[in-house]
Amino acid sequence: MHHHITSETSNHSASSTFSNYEWHSATGPLAIPMTNDYLFRALLQTNSFVLKGLIGALLHLAPWEIISAIINNPIQLGESIDDKSFLLDVSVTLNNRSLINLEMQVINEHNWPERSLSYLCRTFDNLKPGQDYIDVRPTFQIGLLNFTLFPEYPEFYSIYRFMNIKNHIIYSDKIQLSVLDLTCIHLATEEDKRYHLDDWASLFKAVTWEELKMLSKRNEFIKEASNTVYRLSQEEQIRLQCEAREDYYRRQLTVQNIMKRQEEEIAQLTSEKAALEQQLSDALKAIDTLTVKGNG
Repeated sequence: MHHHITSETSNHSASSTFSNYEWHSATGPLAIPMTNDYLFRALLQTNSFVLKGLIGALLHLAPWEIISAIINNPIQLGESIDDKSFLLDVSVTLNNRSLINLEMQVINEHNWPERSLSYLCRTFDNLKPGQDYIDVRPTFQIGLLNFTLFPEYPEFYSIYRFMNIKNHIIYSDKIQLSVLDLTCIHLATEEDKRYHLDDWASLFKAVTWEELKMLSKRNEFIKEASNTVYRLSQEEQIRLQCEAREDYYRRQLTVQNIMKRQEEEIAQLTSEKAALEQQLSDALKAIDTLTVKGNG
């Protein structure tokens, strides 16, 4: 069933809260990219309606199925980020039961499978002293990646579970890992579109206010998200932290590019060295042949 997203089903007050911010008058490029992980956290922490909408889309839930979504690790928005809080993942308790870890990842550090599994297992280990194993909470690790995790097998939205490799029986439905590839919106399936995942990905990939306005016409959650982002971008301390994250991304990319060039140079030198060694070997063989002939 297609879940229509309308103001009638939203049951929220965020519109009135942010109505003083005339985001509809904004034009041109966005000051802060929507993939900025600090902005991502600020958006979800500021607007619970948007948080519920995103989780509903990612977990394939209808709006009425989400009663509550509480962020377990809120930060003081606007305060400087130190090295200990560089990981801006969002931990959420859904309906006072399920545990969800959300993270926006811009730079491919080539460790996402291991990193996401680490987060998933840490979150899954949620039993308190005296609790029975059957009481462990369902746990979901969800990464929104601005790169393709497995280039050989590109996919827009991937869901991974533990299951028997022969008969595909699910070992447990209490643990799940998902990846939304923001660079593969064109691969969205009909099911992805049914839950508006393509709209959410388009939101995070948008670079102009005009794009957000077009998306907002058909999706109330995107409208609220755009409204909130405009408000947040007006707050200097939050904007400064977002800009600091952009600087961090640039430094990371610079380091990656330098390492890539160095690897290419090493590969080139290794190839040249192998060619010279082959030439030397061929020359020595030729000398040996001539020596044998001369002695003969």
